[in-house]
Amino acid sequence: MRKLLSANFSRLWRDKIFWVCMGAMLVYSVVYMMNGCRQATVDMAGYDYGIEEYYFHFALSIGMFCALFSSMFFGTEYSDGTIRNKIVVGHTKTDIYIASLVTTVTATLLIMLVWLIGALAAIPTLGVWKMTVLELFSYLLVAVLSVMAFSGICTFVCMTVTNKAYTVMVSMLLVLGLLIFASMLYNGLSQPETISDIQITSGGMERSKPSPNPNYVGGAMRKAYDFILDFLPTGQGLRMWQLDIVHPIRMIISSAAITFLTTFCGIFIFKRKNLR
Repeated sequence: MRKLLSANFSRLWRDKIFWVCMGAMLVYSVVYMMNGCRQATVDMAGYDYGIEEYYFHFALSIGMFCALFSSMFFGTEYSDGTIRNKIVVGHTKTDIYIASLVTTVTATLLIMLVWLIGALAAIPTLGVWKMTVLELFSYLLVAVLSVMAFSGICTFVCMTVTNKAYTVMVSMLLVLGLLIFASMLYNGLSQPETISDIQITSGGMERSKPSPNPNYVGGAMRKAYDFILDFLPTGQGLRMWQLDIVHPIRMIISSAAITFLTTFCGIFIFKRKNLR
């Protein structure tokens, strides 16, 4: 395992895609936070901007960076025959899979770290976090565990799909699909219970009597939506972005469960693949 990790990390530091992802995330963080600073300097009815309003925006895109990096990095190992060579020299498929997962987690965490560092450029304008230290720690812990869940999903795809082009396509579309699905659930939960129409009368514009909103999600369905959002890493990302984390422990346990299940299933399938 140590030799596998050493080889993977040696390759990682020389990998162009990894450094492109790091650079893109750094530029993205600085530009996004500077735009936030610009908004904060404009009088918006006295709205009190803070750095946390923008600091966790990376949670929406980190899954795509994870999918892009892992599919390109490990897709090359299949096309170049590197995985077969690892088996020939005596490494087990389980060790190869776990080493790949650790490499993906490490690379994605480093990409996330670049955002966290670059986003600090907004502190002179927006100040430090208004949330408590415990809240900030819980958000960052949820972010780390969600990265592990994304890495588990992407490693599963990378190690079970042998075609590099298919790996890139499946990984990116899977993460994008999960993000769209989570957005639909979040929008459903955001619907108000009642709605009022605007009516024009002789006295001007008036609101009508509130009526039930047919799009409102309630009862057991609302609980199901809420649980699925906390379970999916993309749902966790949406809630981090909106500063709407209510059940951090449930999110952490969900991410750990996804990482474990995808790894267990991935190893099971990978061990049965004929790579020779």
